[in-house]
Amino acid sequence: MNIKRLNNQTNFKELAKKIGATSGGISIIKQKANLYYFYIDDLKTPAANILKQDLLSIGGELCVGKETIACSEPFTDALILVNKKQLKQIIEKSKLQPFGLKQLSLKLESFLHDNKDIWQIMGVINANDDSFYSGSRFKSDEAIKKIKQMIEDGATIIDVGGVSSRPGSEYVGEVEEFKRVKPIIDEIYKEKLYAKVKFSLDSFSPKCLDYALSHGFTITNDITALENDEVAEVVAKHKATVVLMHKKGTTKNMQEEPSYKDVIVEVDEFFQAAIKKANSFGIEDIVLDVGIGFGKRLEDNLLLIKHLEHFKKFGYPLLVGASRKSMLDMITPTKVADRLWGTLAIHQYSLESGASIIRCHDVKENFYMIKTLEALRDISI
Repeated sequence: MNIKRLNNQTNFKELAKKIGATSGGISIIKQKANLYYFYIDDLKTPAANILKQDLLSIGGELCVGKETIACSEPFTDALILVNKKQLKQIIEKSKLQPFGLKQLSLKLESFLHDNKDIWQIMGVINANDDSFYSGSRFKSDEAIKKIKQMIEDGATIIDVGGVSSRPGSEYVGEVEEFKRVKPIIDEIYKEKLYAKVKFSLDSFSPKCLDYALSHGFTITNDITALENDEVAEVVAKHKATVVLMHKKGTTKNMQEEPSYKDVIVEVDEFFQAAIKKANSFGIEDIVLDVGIGFGKRLEDNLLLIKHLEHFKKFGYPLLVGASRKSMLDMITPTKVADRLWGTLAIHQYSLESGASIIRCHDVKENFYMIKTLEALRDISI
């Protein structure tokens, strides 16, 4: 049994039809559609009947297949519709019920992480010649100038990378990576820029990370999600923050016909394992990144962004980096240089769906977008 929190702007009628609800039932339940949607795979039908009655008793609703009431099938998919108060009530009620409902209550309880996020911008600096966006590539002296500009424009984190992770790219090796990032790290340390903002190294090299974390950097942005134990040891030694990113395949082959049975469930399971490994090394300061464009089709990227709030259940900040990526070209054919507007739309939706950190090339434009969103979010009436 899997459970997913869905964006409440999801097409309710299509969800209900997928479950197999009657047309009359759909009309009745639609009137109660509330703040939270939870889609459950393979719920036992006796459990579904108990859950439906409990939800109705508190003003909530459960959408199930039309054969559920007779228990003619052993399992059904189901959709819970509740507000926050009702969610807390049904969690307590289900803890006392049989047929797997106690287990369901524990899963639902994890979705109560609902604090208002402080939105942050992570600016991108690439110390290489092969990143997909030429506007993010900088040599040492140019990089420092750009970093200072990003700080002035509103970035609170700067992410420095020495190698490209674009689709089809191959790792240049630790020696070459260190050669590229060391001059920038040294200059950041010399000018004490780390006192103004946080610095992150986009790397899975233990040598590069150890050097950066010894020179003012505090964040490891690891696209392999601590695949290498040595990286985990370095992060733990420096008590650093780690960004755990989901990726399917290697950067060289990840976009060669990627597929998922259920991308939300698979990324969820990946995060469970990655968090467990991080914790086993004593790493507690974690950020989760669903990995837009890393082994994903357009539909996978869009589903992850739309239902991003599902991953807030882990209790860690969520990072989204869709800046100028090729998925935008699949929506409206554009050159990389013209993808800013699509980037802002994706990032705005991501923030409204649960993201805390936006990783981007265009700091000023994203900063203005966030300030506008904050004004709309925080207005009292």
